[in-house]
Amino acid sequence: MAEDVLADVQVGAGFGSGNGFSTLIDAATLAAHAGDADWRIFDCRHQLADTSYGERAYAEGHLPGAHFLHLDRDLSSAKTGRNGRHPLPDPAVLAERLATAGVGESTQVIAYDDAGGMMAGRLWWLLRWLGHRRVAVLDGGVAAWLRAGLPLTSELPGASARALLPLPSAQDLQAAVVDAPTIVAALGSDQHCLIDARGADRFRGENETIDPVGGHIPGARNRFFGGNLTPEGTFRPADELRREWLDVLDGVPPTQVVCYCGSGVSACHNLLALEIAGLAGARLYPGSWSEWCTRGDDGLPRRPIAR
Repeated sequence: MAEDVLADVQVGAGFGSGNGFSTLIDAATLAAHAGDADWRIFDCRHQLADTSYGERAYAEGHLPGAHFLHLDRDLSSAKTGRNGRHPLPDPAVLAERLATAGVGESTQVIAYDDAGGMMAGRLWWLLRWLGHRRVAVLDGGVAAWLRAGLPLTSELPGASARALLPLPSAQDLQAAVVDAPTIVAALGSDQHCLIDARGADRFRGENETIDPVGGHIPGARNRFFGGNLTPEGTFRPADELRREWLDVLDGVPPTQVVCYCGSGVSACHNLLALEIAGLAGARLYPGSWSEWCTRGDDGLPRRPIAR
């Protein structure tokens, strides 16, 4: 039944299409374009338990021409204690940061990490949130680059600022996300299909070592983002992803899907997998579990929790 509902969607749309790369790119193709004037590469490596790791790894060796973006400073905004661990950055601030690295309207952006695309997927989603579709994740990240026999460098890229990306309207920016009050209001209905990207144990409320409360949003389904990957850390083929995601959705159209995780980072990995599978249209709950499990700014009791 799900296949009937979604049969007209093109699987893997955007992988190296005439409009550029909009989901994934392999190491050999990236190497062939690495020196192109209108391509920009971003190193997004990060570890939650060691927030200086990415900068150290970048200094030791990164893809030639790559700029570094920090998850906390560049790809997130300030935390208040109630807006989750990685609140979305201010769109204008993010656009300015990207412009200083040379990202303009026609720029092909490539993001990479060493975590199966978990961190790079955040930049992929953020650029699409800003309306920029020419962005892809290096499939397999640093490991795939090295397996292809390609070099790393410690040389820093030169500055080449561009005009700011034109920002979408506030309405369009809001349309790509779902906030906590909207989810609360829809609990118990079929308005949203919530997909939690965390591991199964944390989804069940077990072994929670990051957030103060364990559990998940009532009614949510669990799809660990790691299930999108092969043992080598590359994304699984589009047709495999499509079959598995159709089972997860069980007839629900992608436009009703809301992805979340611990802090709005690995949820972007699931959004990328859905795009690769030709199941576009899902939205992000940016605050995710780290926001949900705190008390809201409205002073209401803690939001409901399932285990």
